[in-house]
Amino acid sequence: MTAFRYKALNAEGKLVKGVLEGDSDRQVRGTLRQRQLRPVEVAVASDTARSGDGGRFSLLGRRLGAADLALITRQLATLVASALPLDECLQAVADQSRKSSIKSMMLQVRSKVAEGHTLAHALNQFPQAFGEMYRAMVNAGEEAGQLAPVLEQLAHYTETRQHTAQKLQMALIYPFVLIAVAIAVVSALMIFVVPELVGIFVHSKKSLPPLTVGLIWVSDFMRAYAIYCLIVIVAAVWLGRRVLKHPARRKRWHQFLLQVPGLRGVLIALDTARFASTLSILMASGVPLIHALRIAGAVMTNLALRESSSVVSVAVQEGTSLSRALSQETFFPPMMIHMVASGETSGDMETMLERSALNQERELEMTLGTVMGLFEPAMVVLMGGLVLTIVLAILLPIFDLNTMVR
Repeated sequence: MTAFRYKALNAEGKLVKGVLEGDSDRQVRGTLRQRQLRPVEVAVASDTARSGDGGRFSLLGRRLGAADLALITRQLATLVASALPLDECLQAVADQSRKSSIKSMMLQVRSKVAEGHTLAHALNQFPQAFGEMYRAMVNAGEEAGQLAPVLEQLAHYTETRQHTAQKLQMALIYPFVLIAVAIAVVSALMIFVVPELVGIFVHSKKSLPPLTVGLIWVSDFMRAYAIYCLIVIVAAVWLGRRVLKHPARRKRWHQFLLQVPGLRGVLIALDTARFASTLSILMASGVPLIHALRIAGAVMTNLALRESSSVVSVAVQEGTSLSRALSQETFFPPMMIHMVASGETSGDMETMLERSALNQERELEMTLGTVMGLFEPAMVVLMGGLVLTIVLAILLPIFDLNTMVR
């Protein structure tokens, strides 16, 4: 059966949309009429889909959000573990989805499974939604006859990734809001308040303090060119994003980021933790080490670190142990290398990789907490300093007002 997207009019004359499965569009139209709906448009869902706001997009190129992927995986893992047939599990996941695009996608996956294809093959239709690691694990689970445990591992992994991403976002929201408020307050003072306060001094024949002169100059500049500065900043951001789309330029940018003190440790901890946790779950699912290394390297966001992981993969393929290959690269933390070496010695590398990932994530949380703890008072001091400068620039001529009047 094929998934069809439809538009129909209900008994009240309102347009309704949805997704139905059927052998043909004619059968779907018949089903709609049985439901007291008058079909307006019926089309195969695999061709195009519409987002909630009516915009068009291709399902083949649509990415799933971390929250959606975690929810789908958890639902599927729970249903498969209950020994329901796989096509019924997929149907249940589709029925429970509130987003029409996800429902359509899951119905297409179900259709492929109902035709006799494996789940991994069905998921290959949507490489942007289900990444290579996800599909490799599902394939390994199906080949080993352990799909339910593998899906459970995947559910835990996606939920952990979502939780980590949310923590990072929450950690970054406050400083960005604080910076935005600081810029807005200072800009408002310089554009609207300062000109009114210092206007009485401009026509004075007496010389003004250098601090006041500088404040007036900055205020005049911002009033005259603030909009142009904003346009330049927006254009620079847009141009920078365009330039960084080129792989070679993006790689040089990533290499530069790794040279920035403080930022280097955060980026390395973030990517190597992702590398270790991905490699652990792939190996635990039965994916061969070489293939697992290639997939784990692909989930790293920094291109310089990704290149180092490729070197490690080649070295392991040539017969070098994983711990030795990691030690030859400068980016991988010593603790991770020691734990991998212990895992190779004990034969329990998956567990040691998982512990390494947990340790790095814990260190990352501590680092972010320290940075945020220092950033907040630093921003308060900076804001206080700016406001104090503006107040002094205004008060200095007032202190000398009697002299100016005489």
